[in-house]
Amino acid sequence: MNKFKLSILTVAIAAGVSSYSYAQEQETKLSATEAREKAKADAAIETIEIKGFRRSLYDSLNEKRYSDVISESVSADDLGSLPDVSIADALARLPGVTAVRTGGQAGALNIRGLSGDFVFATLNGREQVSPSGSRTVEFDQFPSELISQASVYKSPKASLIEGGVAGSIEMKTASPLSKTKDHSVNLNLRGSFNDRADQVPDATEYGNRISGSYSGKFLDETLGFAVGYSRLFQPSVATQFVGLAYNGGSMDTNADGTSEVISEGFELQHLGGKETRDGYMTAIEWRPNSAVTVKGDVFYSEFKSEEFARGFRVKSLNNGNITNGVVADGAMIGGTVSRIPGRDFLVQTTNDDNTDTDKVLSTGLNIEWMATDQLTLTGDISTSQSDSNFINGVNWSLAFADANAVNPVVANDASVTYLLNGLNVPSVAFNRDYTDLDSVMMAKIGIYPYVNSDEVNALRLDGKYDLQDSEFFSSVEAGVRISEREARNDRSVFEFGNDFGNYAPGQGPLKLTEDMVREVNFSGEFSGLPSYLAIDLNKALDAWLGAGNYTPQKDLRSDWTFLNSNTVNEDVTAAYIQGNLDTEMFGVPVTGNLGLRVVRTDQSSTGYLNVGQDTPETETVCDEGGRCTDNFVLSTRGHTFTKSLPSVNLNFILTDDDQIRFAAAKVMGRPPIADLAAGGGSWIDGGKFNVWSRGPDLEPFMAKQFDLSYEHYFENDDGAFSFAIFNKDIDSFVQTTVINNPDFDALGIPMPEFDPNNPGQALVPGIYETKTNNAKGGYIRGFEAAVTKTFSFLPGIWSGLGTNISYSYTKSEIEQTNNLSGSSRTISLPGLSPKVISATLYFDYDKFSTRVSARYRDAFIGEQVAVETQLAYYSDETVMDYQASYKVTENLDVLFQVNNLTDEPTKTYFGNEAQTGTLQYFGRQYYFGVNYSM
Repeated sequence: MNKFKLSILTVAIAAGVSSYSYAQEQETKLSATEAREKAKADAAIETIEIKGFRRSLYDSLNEKRYSDVISESVSADDLGSLPDVSIADALARLPGVTAVRTGGQAGALNIRGLSGDFVFATLNGREQVSPSGSRTVEFDQFPSELISQASVYKSPKASLIEGGVAGSIEMKTASPLSKTKDHSVNLNLRGSFNDRADQVPDATEYGNRISGSYSGKFLDETLGFAVGYSRLFQPSVATQFVGLAYNGGSMDTNADGTSEVISEGFELQHLGGKETRDGYMTAIEWRPNSAVTVKGDVFYSEFKSEEFARGFRVKSLNNGNITNGVVADGAMIGGTVSRIPGRDFLVQTTNDDNTDTDKVLSTGLNIEWMATDQLTLTGDISTSQSDSNFINGVNWSLAFADANAVNPVVANDASVTYLLNGLNVPSVAFNRDYTDLDSVMMAKIGIYPYVNSDEVNALRLDGKYDLQDSEFFSSVEAGVRISEREARNDRSVFEFGNDFGNYAPGQGPLKLTEDMVREVNFSGEFSGLPSYLAIDLNKALDAWLGAGNYTPQKDLRSDWTFLNSNTVNEDVTAAYIQGNLDTEMFGVPVTGNLGLRVVRTDQSSTGYLNVGQDTPETETVCDEGGRCTDNFVLSTRGHTFTKSLPSVNLNFILTDDDQIRFAAAKVMGRPPIADLAAGGGSWIDGGKFNVWSRGPDLEPFMAKQFDLSYEHYFENDDGAFSFAIFNKDIDSFVQTTVINNPDFDALGIPMPEFDPNNPGQALVPGIYETKTNNAKGGYIRGFEAAVTKTFSFLPGIWSGLGTNISYSYTKSEIEQTNNLSGSSRTISLPGLSPKVISATLYFDYDKFSTRVSARYRDAFIGEQVAVETQLAYYSDETVMDYQASYKVTENLDVLFQVNNLTDEPTKTYFGNEAQTGTLQYFGRQYYFGVNYSM
C-alpha cells in the first residue's frame, strides 16, 4: 500500500505543477451558494473591528451559519485570547456536548447523550486514534493553543469519514497561507496554583503553561510556514472516598430477619502528583501557482503523569464479622466489621504509585490541483499513531499482631466502624493505630503495566466538479478512502507478597523503619478520618526486594498477561458521491447536499485462547521466566461487512437572517476496540467444556437519524438564536451473551476430547460467553436551544455586555441491566444526561475583556474508576470558570483565570444516594500570566 500511495502522490504532484489552464471568470447571476459565500466574505470585512470574546463568538456563529451541515464551532480567537487547558474544555461549552471529568479536568466528550466510543474525531480531516486503548479520543491530549478551529458535526454528509454515531469532531491546525498577516507571533506565559494541594502532603502546588507560535508567508505569498509549541505543567490533586459496588453478597446485618446487600468495601485516599504535556505543531504550505496547493503538517503531543494514591482500602466486608449493621433501602451502609481468622476481610493502607505516558502523532500531506476551471482533484496521505504506557503500581500494608516477631502474622482483631453519609464524607474509625511501626508492615507490591499502541494509515483521493448550468446542483463530489488500522495491547505483571498475609516461601512482609515513613493526616472535608503512614517506596522496595529487582514480565502463573495481549486489525475501503445543492423550492433558495457513502470493512484479531490442556491445535508458549505451557491456541478471527450510508442536508434560506435546516442520514460506528480482541479462556464443569471470549466478528452500530433546526441571526452582528430537534434510532448495542451448546468447530475453537481431571470422560460443549450485538437498541431524541446576544443597544460602557446560553434536553428508551447496587436494576444509557445547560456572561469594553462561564450537567450513568472500573450514577454537577484579560499595549495582554471556581467535586452512587460511590474533590486552579502577539 505504501508504494501505491507514493505513486499516486508522485503523479498528482507532477501533473499539478506541470499543467494547468485557468479560464477567465464569466459574469453570471449569483447563485444561492455564491451569494452566501460573498455575504460571508463581506461580513468578515465589515466586522473586522469586533474584538475580544465577542469576536470569537461571532467567528463561531459565522462558521455555523455558512456550514452545509448542522454543526457547532469554536473559533481560534476563543481558544487563543483566553485559552482553555485543552480543546475538550472549549468544546464542552457547545450545545449538546458534555465532558467527562478525569482528575478534575475535561477529557472525553459526549454528544447528545452518547459516550466517547460513539464520537468520531479528525484532525485536519484525518481520522485520529487514541492512547486510551479504545475508540474514545482523549481530547485533553490536544492543547487549545495549537488548534485554530474545532467543529462538532451533528449531521453527517457523504464526504465526511464515517464512524460517529453520536457526531464527529473536526479539529484544525494552522493554515499559514490563509492568514491575513504576512508574519504573526504569539507568546504565552502563565503560572498556576491549586488551592487544595496544601491538604495533600507531597502534592505539587504550582504549575505553569508556556506556548509560542509563528506563522509566516514568503516568496510573494506562495510559501507558508507555521510552527507552534505548548507546554503544560500542572498539579494533579484530589482527596477522595470511593465506595465500591454492592457485589459482596447479602446477609442479615442488623438482625431484623431480612438480608441486606453488602458493598465490596471502600477507599479513603489522598491523590497527588504532576502532569506534563508537551505539544508541537508545524505546517508547510506551498502554492506555486493558482492551480496547485501542497500542504504538509505534523502534530505531536506527549502527556505524562506521575501520581500517587495514599490512604486506606477496606475490602471484602462480607468476609468479616458484621455487628450493629445500619441499613438503608435494603443495603448495609454502616456498622462494625471485624476480622474472622482465615477469612479475607482486611484493612490495608495504600501507597500506590501510578505513571502514565501517552503519545499522539498525526502527520499528513495534502495536494489540491485545479485541473480545469471546473474540476478540482485532491490527494491526501496521513498517519495517526498513539502509544500509551500506563503502569499501575500498588503497594499495600497490613496490621500485624507483632511486627517484630520472627514470623509475623496478620492481626486477627482488626476492625472498622463506618457510616456512609450519602453524597457527603462518611465517618470511618479503626480499632488499631495504622501509624504504629510495631504493627504495620508492608504486605504486597503489585506492578501492572498496560501498554497500548494504535496506528491508522490512510490514503484519500477526492474530486469536485463545478456545474455551471445545473438548476439543482452547484457541484458534484466523489472520492475514495483506503485505510489500515492496527491496535495492539500488551500486558505483564510483577507481584510479591500477598493481599491477605498468606505468604509464599521467601515472600514475607517488610518491617518498616522510621526513615521509610511519615505520618499523614486528613484535613478539610475529610478532617477527623484516621491517619496513615506515607511510605518512601524507593527505600522500602530496595530494602525488601533489592534495588531494581521488580521488573514486570509476562507470567504464565497469571495467564491473563497472555490472554489480554492481542492485536486488532481493520482494513477499510470507502467510496462516496455527493451532489452539493444550489436550487429553489417554492421560491425559497436551498443549499446543502445529497449523497451516498459505501463502506467495506475487513476486521480481524489475533490473540491467545487457553483451552486448558494439550490438543493437536495448541502450541508451546513460554513466559519470560522460562515457564512453558501447551494449553494455548493462537486464535485469529474476524468479520467482513459492507454498509451503505445515504445522507441529505437541506438548508432553506428564508431571509438574509433566517434559515431552516433539515438533515437525515444513516450512520455507523465501529464496536469498541477491546470488544473486538480475540483470545480468551476456558473451564470444565461437569463434563462440559466452556469458553469465554470477546467478539471479533461484531457488527458495527447502525442508526438512522433526523434533525430539524431553525436559526435566526441578529442585526449588527449581535448574535443569534437557534432551536433544533433531533431523533436517532440505534439498531442494537454490544452486550455479553451466553450461548448454550455452541458449535465450537464452526467458531474455530478447538475443544479437548477428554476431561483431564476425570480420565476417560468425554467432553461435550457447555456454554460460550462472548460479545454480541444482541442488546436492544432504541431511540435517542431531544431538543437544543441556544442564544448568543451582545447588548450593543445599551449606552456607553454597557454596550460590551453580552451572554451566550444553551439548553439541551435528551431522552432515550435504550436501557441496560446492571446489578452493581446489589440487585438487578434497569439503568439508562451510559453517558446520557437528560438536561445540560451552558451559560456565559461576558463583557468586552475597550482594552478589558472578562467572562464567567457555568456548565451544568444532569445526573448520568458513567464509569467510576476504582480497583476495577464500575458503572455508577454520577450526581449532577455545575462547573464554573472565570477568565479576564487586559490589553496593556496593542501587543501585550495580561491574563487571569480560575478553573473550577466553586471547587465542584465529582460524586457518584449505586442504586440510590445512600449507597455512596465516589466523592472526589480537586480544588480550584488559578492562572496568571501574559500574552504577547504581533
